[in-house]
Formats: sequence, C-alpha cells, structure tokens
Amino acid sequence: MIELLTDPAIWMSFATLAILEIVLGIDNIIFLSIVTQSLPKEQQKLARQIGLALALIMRIILLSMIVWIAKLTDPLFDVWGHEVSWRDLIMIGGGLFLLWKGTQEIHHSLEGSDEDITGGVKKAAFGMVIGQIVILDLVFSLDSVITAVGMSDQIFVMIAAVVVAIGVMLFASEPVSKFVHDHPTVKMLALSFILLVGLVLVAEGLHHHIERGYMYFAISFSMGVEFLNLWAAKRKKAKREAAKAIQE
Repeated sequence: MIELLTDPAIWMSFATLAILEIVLGIDNIIFLSIVTQSLPKEQQKLARQIGLALALIMRIILLSMIVWIAKLTDPLFDVWGHEVSWRDLIMIGGGLFLLWKGTQEIHHSLEGSDEDITGGVKKAAFGMVIGQIVILDLVFSLDSVITAVGMSDQIFVMIAAVVVAIGVMLFASEPVSKFVHDHPTVKMLALSFILLVGLVLVAEGLHHHIERGYMYFAISFSMGVEFLNLWAAKRKKAKREAAKAIQE
C-alpha cells in the first residue's frame, strides 16, 4: 500500500482523474443551481447539499460495482441493426429529461405562469426537487464512473478522485447558484447549456459520439462572451452613476 502511495504514476492518475471529474461536475452544478431555485430560499442550500451527497454516494456505490458497470455496456437488444445497452437507455432517458427540464425552465422564465400573472408565488415541493436531482445524479454519476474506470484500475484512486471532485462542487455550488440567480442572462445561458448537455447525452445513447471538448469549448466561449457583457454593463453603470453624482 505504501509503495502505491509513493508511486508517481498513481498520483498522476489521481490528479488527472480528479480534474476530469471536476470538469464533468460542471454540468451537475449548473443543474443544481437551476432546479433548486424553485424552492424557498431557506431550503435551496440544503437541497444542493443533499443532491451532492447523493451524487457522492451513488458514485462510490457504482465504483464498488465495477463488474456490473462493465456489463451495462453489453447489448440488451437490437433496434434496426443497432445494439442497445442499459447505458444507452440511461443516457437517452437522462438526455430527454434534461431537454424537457431545460425547455420547461426557459418557458417559465420568459412566458411566466398563471401564478406569476396573478401575483402568486408557487414553490416546488422539496421532495419533487430532490427526485429530479436523483434522476440527473444517476445519469451524471454513470458518466463519471465510466470515465473513472477508463482512467485508472485502482479503486481507491477512483474513489479519492470522486470525493475531491464532489468536495470542490460542494464548495462552488453556493457562489455559482447565487451568480446564476443574480444574473437572468446567465441563467438563460445556463439553461441553454442544459439543452446542449441533453442533446449530447441522447447522441451518446444513440452511439453518435460527440467529443466533449467541443461542448466544453462552446460553453467556455459563451461564458467568456457573457462575462465581457456583464463587465461592460458594470462599467457603463459606474460611469452613469459618476456623471449623476457630478451633476448633483
């Protein structure tokens, strides 16, 4: 065991896998920040913590069942000459759920609802939100675990990397959620990312592989443009306030 801990290859594998798990967790953080906004403010932090705790538990359980995970890619049946596995079904189902959820949230943000028109405030049930988080945790956990299995053959390295990634996500979930809540344009961009991730998951389930690098480049580029927009808007606001102060 000590020899493994002093092996540079083990540490390199751990560092690489931890970074990959954190990158894969970006989707999870964005989803958590969106779905928990339908809860009362005092329940949002608890829901995010429960969601990430469930994600950690699911990933550790799945990692301990590596043989079963390997069988998830075995074909169950054929559809028009295409083999379909449990992994494919989970990816397609999770992708369709993301497409549905993202579209629903965009509609609610732009069109509103009867409660918004009448001045009422309708909050989602805590259990319903946790249920949605569990569904997506299953999809994201499966993707994360398959990545871990492909990157390392040491179970303790996989679990350690997953724990570190969840810890980073737990730390980042609060500021990310607040930032998304404070900036409606960022929320709309985040919802667009959810649609993009949903499309990628459905494509993966249909055996049309899309390099994740393309998706992360699109997300990073869009966020960069939006940050420039926010910075420019902040500068304009500061100039207007300074001009107003001089006039007074």
